[in-house]
Amino acid sequence: MKSSVKDCHIITLDKHHSVRKGDICVVENGTTVPFDIKRVYYIYDVPSGAERGGHAHKALKQLIVALSGSFTVVIDDGTEKRSFFLNRPDKVLYVAEGNWRVIGDFSSGSVCMVLASDKYDSDDYIRDYNEFLLYKNNAL
Repeated sequence: MKSSVKDCHIITLDKHHSVRKGDICVVENGTTVPFDIKRVYYIYDVPSGAERGGHAHKALKQLIVALSGSFTVVIDDGTEKRSFFLNRPDKVLYVAEGNWRVIGDFSSGSVCMVLASDKYDSDDYIRDYNEFLLYKNNAL
C-alpha cells in the first residue's frame, strides 16, 4: 500500500504535569509510537534560512519532535503537500514511509529530535525529487 500525506499526522504524547517539577512526556515502543524505535538523532544549530531533509524514505517511519523552539515540516507525497508547524515537545509528527519531507523555518535555538523505525540505511533514501516521483508512480 502506498502511503500519502494523509497518513502523516500529529500524535499527542502522554504528558504528566507537576507544578513543582515541570512536565514529562513518555514515549514507549508499541504504545505511544506506532513502530519500534531503532534510532534517535537530533538536529540543532541550523543556520537561519537553511533547510534539512529534502529526501524520502522507502521504508523508514519517523516521529519528528520539536524539543526546543519551532520549525515547519512540509510533507509531500508527489501529489499533495501538507505543512506542520511544530513548537511543543508533546505534539509530535508521525511521518509515514514513502513521503518527501523538508524541514525549515527553524527558530533560533531550536532542537529537532527524530525517532526512527530503523537504523541508518543509505539504500532506503530517495534524495532526488524526480526519482521520488518515479518511485511514487511505480516506475523504479
